[in-house]
Amino acid sequence: MQAPARSSAPSSPLVSSAPPLPPRPQRVAFPSLRRRDLLLLPAALTLPMAPAPLPASARGLFRMPPPRLANRYFLVRAGESVYEGQGLLRTNPVAKTSVDSGLSPVGLRQTARAALELQRLGACEDDCWIWPSITQRAYQAAEIIAAANGINRSRIVPEYSFLDARGLGAFEGKSLDTLPEVYASDNISPDMKPPPISDGTPNESVADVFVRVTQLMSILETQYSGETVVIVSPDSDNLSILQAGLIGLDLRRFFSLVNNTAHSSFGS
Repeated sequence: MQAPARSSAPSSPLVSSAPPLPPRPQRVAFPSLRRRDLLLLPAALTLPMAPAPLPASARGLFRMPPPRLANRYFLVRAGESVYEGQGLLRTNPVAKTSVDSGLSPVGLRQTARAALELQRLGACEDDCWIWPSITQRAYQAAEIIAAANGINRSRIVPEYSFLDARGLGAFEGKSLDTLPEVYASDNISPDMKPPPISDGTPNESVADVFVRVTQLMSILETQYSGETVVIVSPDSDNLSILQAGLIGLDLRRFFSLVNNTAHSSFGS
């Protein structure tokens, strides 16, 4: 595969500080996905786990890409929201618990299929933790996944900010068809932000989201060891940027994991 063109913009300092990459895993083809699509990334590309559980004090600072993971992870993109069903972008965190940020009828069916796929994969057969964003559709998806897989609701752990949908600034309220403009900028530099807006919607770069998902993984890798964690995100950008960080992919190419991509696995 041809290497991406070098950008004149500075790359993320977090990426440049990452340790040397492990041998490049064999690529497998992902199904084509869009931001509104359900994203389920089951285990297929395994990063080595620690030979024995390490105490939190011995694990050190979590960095991307990690040399190993202490847990097994399944990444699930919540189904279509009511807003998305109307073809609209809604990324202001103020609206994340509104009814229209919840699952549409299509989104309910998508989430049911994801819950059954997790069941088929045996993701939670030895129990699991479910970490959803408190965004309405993500939490609804978590409850459906828990019910389908026989998981007690006490194992649903709401996540309050690190899994917020990526804030798209001046694109707020616009058509989903405007997203290629955002991704074109992302391809130039992970530090480029969407234009700002005065309604309080964040305008986040890929690097901004990368910081959030790295913080999330730091918490999970410190809090659990040898567990299965299902991460439920309200959008695909969080998950594909997280995946890019875990496998050491240039953040300018994260969108290839949505459009071009393939099953990848994290943990054992």
